[in-house]
Amino acid sequence: MNIGFDAKRAYQNTTGLGHYSRTLIHSLATFFPENEYYLFAPILSSLFDTAAFKNMHRVTPTSFPSSLLRAAWRSSWMKKDLQKNGITVYHGLSHEIPFGIRSAGIRSVVTIHDLIHERNPEQYNRFDVSIYQKKFRYACTHADTVIAISEQTKKDIIEFYQTPADKITVCYQSCNPSFRSVATDEEKQRIRKLYGLPDRFFLYVGSIIERKNLLTICKALQQLENKIDIPLVVIGDGGKYKQIVKDFIQKKGISKRVIFLSEDPGIKLLPSYRSAKDFPAIYQLATCLIYPSLFEGFGIPVLEALCSGLPVITSNLSCLPETGGDAACYVDPFNAEQIAAAILQISHGGILVEEMKKKGWLHAEKFLPRHCASSVMEVYTKLLA
Repeated sequence: MNIGFDAKRAYQNTTGLGHYSRTLIHSLATFFPENEYYLFAPILSSLFDTAAFKNMHRVTPTSFPSSLLRAAWRSSWMKKDLQKNGITVYHGLSHEIPFGIRSAGIRSVVTIHDLIHERNPEQYNRFDVSIYQKKFRYACTHADTVIAISEQTKKDIIEFYQTPADKITVCYQSCNPSFRSVATDEEKQRIRKLYGLPDRFFLYVGSIIERKNLLTICKALQQLENKIDIPLVVIGDGGKYKQIVKDFIQKKGISKRVIFLSEDPGIKLLPSYRSAKDFPAIYQLATCLIYPSLFEGFGIPVLEALCSGLPVITSNLSCLPETGGDAACYVDPFNAEQIAAAILQISHGGILVEEMKKKGWLHAEKFLPRHCASSVMEVYTKLLA
């Protein structure tokens, strides 16, 4: 089978969509080596190294006008390259498929991660919402099969786009296997020194946007000011909302208790930071992941933390109970007092924390790369049956 992928995110995205793309392609090529995998990308980068895989092939626009109008190539013109390479199934890994792909005689699958632009359009500008709606709806309508990243996302696809339930398959995502590898003491010491990490710290991972709810975490920390002295390390960046968070931190006098790694120029430019290579060791050094997001399609930092043996405080909303299972501590994400109580309890360690780590490790086995790759491969084979 010749399987083609929309690999734009694999080469250009350092957050969730990029991690999903890289992990899935890598897992499929590893566990199903009998197939050939074609990565269609407008631009290549060092984010995804395929050199070790003889069954991976990179395809970029090379002839005019595709080489100049790369966005148009990705959204439609690449069909000729799909046919030229004998693609059996094309998988749009992030909400999109080329226009007219069905008329080109190529079977297609699309992964839908979330429909947050439909649920919370106020968090985007109007132009972006309009573009997302058209692309997502087109993909759900014209792809032969839709993969939803969670049961929550499946419900949303049915609700907003009226896609038939039997056309949608839930395939949970995995995370990089490196999160299940225990870092050596030497490696942890190196990472602690490289990033200037304190002896104990809470961890936040994700874009600094309103939906991710960092401000409420900071409100919880402010309530704990005289009870614990453990700072929060933030991996991620943002714009307007980040400034709102920083204004609150400064006003409440807790600036020393929130460390933004991305604001250190030396760290921000580190290749191992940009590629997330150092993240497993950072997770393993942390005391707890705090992730009370208001809405997610899956919530990959929760899975990364569970794989790392790290206790998790997360939201009781949307799909997060799917991702965290019985291992996480669930809170009302709108309630700073509740988040503060959970932080305080976990900071004390003890039997509760050890039990959370054990349950987390076991629950994370449901999302091993082999299992996730197998569920996606089953979608391909059913499509061609």
